[in-house]
Amino acid sequence: MISLKNNVQLIGYLGKDPEVLRLSSGKTLAKISLATNEYYRNNQGEKVTNTSWHNCIAWGKTAQIMESLLKKGKEVAVRGKLNYSSYEDKNGIKRNLPQVIVTEFVLLR
Repeated sequence: MISLKNNVQLIGYLGKDPEVLRLSSGKTLAKISLATNEYYRNNQGEKVTNTSWHNCIAWGKTAQIMESLLKKGKEVAVRGKLNYSSYEDKNGIKRNLPQVIVTEFVLLR
C-alpha cells in the first residue's frame, strides 16, 4: 500500500514545456508547472473556473522521461510528495515556495 503520509496526486495541464537542467553532479532535474481546474456555479448560476498552478520537480530517470514525453498543454497525472523550498525576496523577506517532488507520472492526453 502506498503511504498516506505526505502523498500528493494531481491531474492537470502543463503550462509550458518542461525545463530540464543537467547539474554538474551529473543529476538531471525537470521543472514543470501544472494547472488544475475546479468548477462551480456562482450566485447568478454562471459556471466559474478556478485555476490553481502547482510547481513540480522530478529527478533522474523520471526527469529524463518527462523531457521526452511532456509538452505544453498536455494533460498529465502526477504523484509525489509536498516539499517547501525557501528563498529571500528583494525586500529581504523569507518566502516558502511549495512544490511537488514527482515520483511518478502518467501522460493522459
